[in-house]
Amino acid sequence: MNLKPATLSQIDEVITHYPVKRSATLPLLHLIQEDAGWISPEAIEWIAAKLELQPINVYEVVTFYPMFRQQPIGRRHIKVCRTLSCALTGGYKVCDEFQKQFGCHPGEVSADGEVTIDFVECLASCGTGPVVLIDDDLHEKVDVTKAKALSDRIKAEAKAK
Repeated sequence: MNLKPATLSQIDEVITHYPVKRSATLPLLHLIQEDAGWISPEAIEWIAAKLELQPINVYEVVTFYPMFRQQPIGRRHIKVCRTLSCALTGGYKVCDEFQKQFGCHPGEVSADGEVTIDFVECLASCGTGPVVLIDDDLHEKVDVTKAKALSDRIKAEAKAK
C-alpha cells in the first residue's frame, strides 16, 4: 500500500488517542480513503495488522458504513442528492443528465476514468435542491441545464490536463 508520509504520520498520531487500538478503525479507514480514494483489500489487511486485529474485524466496519468505497472511483466524484426535497425538485433528472454526459451509471467510473457519479442521501441543503456535490464543491438549485454546464466544465478541465 502506497500512502503519503503525511497520512502515515496522521495514522500513527490518531492511534494514540484511543486506549484500545481497535477504536481507531474508523478514523484510519477515513484517512486511508482520503489518501487512496478507496479501501482496498490490501488496506484492510494493513489496518488489521496495524491495530492488531483480524482482517474480518476491519472488513465488517468497511461493509457496514456506506461512505467507504471498496472500488476505485474516477478522478472527479459527482454526488447527486436523492433525498425527498431534491428528488421532488428534479434530482433524478439531474442525475440522468450527468449519466448521459459521462456515459456511466451511478457507482461506475466513466470510460476515460475521469468521473464517478453517485446518488447520495441528504447533502444538508434541502431548501436549495436539487443539490450536487462535485468533489468538495456544493452546487445548489442544479437543473438539467446547469448539470450540462457543470459537465462541460469537468470535460474542459480534464482536456486541459
